[in-house]
Amino acid sequence: MAVAALMAGLAGLPTLASAQEAAAPALPEMVVTATRVATRADELVSDTVVIERAQIEQQASRTLPEILARMANVQISANGGLGKGSSVFIRGAEARHTIFLIDGVRYSSATLGTPVWENIPVELIDRIEVVKGPASAIYGSDGVGGVVQIFTRKAAPGETVFNPRASTTIGSDQYKQITGGFSGAAGAATYSLDVTRTLVDSFSATNRNVQFGNFNADRDPFSQTGANASLGYQFNPDWKVEAGMLYADGLNHYDDGPGRDTRGILRTQNGYLGVNGRVLSNWTTQLRYARSEDYSRAIVAAPFNLPGLFDTTQDQYLWQNDIVTPIGTVVAGLERREQDVKSDTKYTVTDRTIDSGFVGLNGNAGAHSWQLSGRHDSNSQFGDADTWYAGYAYRITQNWRVSLSQGTSFAAPSFNQLYFPGFGNPALLPEEGKNTDASITWTEGAHTVKLVGYDNKIQGFITNTTLPQNIPEARITGGTLSYDGQFDGLGLHASYDSLDPRNEVTGKQLPRRAKNQTTLAIDYTTGPWKLGASALSVGSRFDDAANTRTLGAYTTIDLYVDYRFAKDWSVQGRITNLTDEHYETAYGYNQAGFGAYLTLRWQPKQ
Repeated sequence: MAVAALMAGLAGLPTLASAQEAAAPALPEMVVTATRVATRADELVSDTVVIERAQIEQQASRTLPEILARMANVQISANGGLGKGSSVFIRGAEARHTIFLIDGVRYSSATLGTPVWENIPVELIDRIEVVKGPASAIYGSDGVGGVVQIFTRKAAPGETVFNPRASTTIGSDQYKQITGGFSGAAGAATYSLDVTRTLVDSFSATNRNVQFGNFNADRDPFSQTGANASLGYQFNPDWKVEAGMLYADGLNHYDDGPGRDTRGILRTQNGYLGVNGRVLSNWTTQLRYARSEDYSRAIVAAPFNLPGLFDTTQDQYLWQNDIVTPIGTVVAGLERREQDVKSDTKYTVTDRTIDSGFVGLNGNAGAHSWQLSGRHDSNSQFGDADTWYAGYAYRITQNWRVSLSQGTSFAAPSFNQLYFPGFGNPALLPEEGKNTDASITWTEGAHTVKLVGYDNKIQGFITNTTLPQNIPEARITGGTLSYDGQFDGLGLHASYDSLDPRNEVTGKQLPRRAKNQTTLAIDYTTGPWKLGASALSVGSRFDDAANTRTLGAYTTIDLYVDYRFAKDWSVQGRITNLTDEHYETAYGYNQAGFGAYLTLRWQPKQ
């Protein structure tokens, strides 16, 4: 009743947007990740969020998971500061239930079975798109909770001149970063290059609660060098060839017992080469080859002969066709993904191949929008899997829109879950999910209120006891109420998540996910000044599947101020964890306390 009263009350606030109505209407935001083809955000059925470069710069976050944690329906855990292992939980699903794409290329660890977030340089990201809900019918295995796609910085559409940029940052824990790059066009060619270097002395990743006696009360520094580049050439108005890459090389320190540290080498490589063009007036096609590599090697200080090398490569081939029809855009194609693992761990199987075919239909007419997707995956280890998605949205009035969708998903076990010596179970089967979504949205000018509910049942859920095993079912139900609004130069953003992630066999709460989370942000622009504050409040959670170790609730507050003091120059100050809150997102691992950062940016205006 309280939610209904709030929605009804907001429906009576048309005057809030009056200051916006006189302004020229903004161009509709386009989203690619939700359907594999550029689609207007206000015509999507799926729950999708976009973060642009300007928003990334305004946040006090230093890592990609920290940025994602400010979203509704997203929670994270981290084993310390920069460079340390992190997990992202979308709608309460497992860390392995999120697909991570970099410029359309899958990036993950086949041994861990999860995306690798800790070595992605934030300064090289231009845009983030997050799709919440089942996505296996579009992208295949692991799309149980959702998809995160980042787009690296490159020449903007229509860019015709040379555009340089640079920034430098100093801050707490001897944090130092310098970034520089450029983009532009020369005739039919477009190009871009950005490089970044980060150094931080950081804090101790662990405390005395950490398991296996790994605590070492020293600082755990991290250093990273990153670069991304892109090239494009327009042969004629219809055909273009494109190539791009992202590279990041990190050196990490983490605790390995009293007086001992392990140094970890992290390497991220992600690249693609493709051609796309128009076959007929209503038919475009693209062919693409991509390769990603997640490399980590531990230089172990402890007197044990532990494995330290894990190297996942994924070769990816894509043929996609987009055909405009009277009932919407048909998206159809074939994919092939070849995974290979190199390690000093003796896995009994070190490679697998996934061949896939997919087809979808996305369209709208008047007040109606629809999305249908189907996919067949043939995995060399597990055989065949078929998934589907069906969604429909209806605009009741100019201000009110409702949507309903249902979809299936699956997640193949990782190489560690299957074959890690002494800890793997080769009898594991893929998990299979079925998710139902419903939402209602109220929009008036620059103000939006959205209520989303979902129910995700995962059969064959993989959990760990002595060895990983499939259990009959886990179930994740939840809902989110969010608000986004703009009053001239003042922006307000808030969300409240209610979540029940549960092992249906034991009745226990799934680990490291809180039942309640609240986000709040406010920003204000006046002349050359931009100011903002954000708060994240996360309820208590359990660190383990048995629900015996509790992680306490916490609230953090971040601030920023940005001042453009010249045409091409701006300076930004950021405060993280203003109240110096002490908290853990993983038992025995510290999180950053109070931090202060100062950034100088140079971006010539044309």
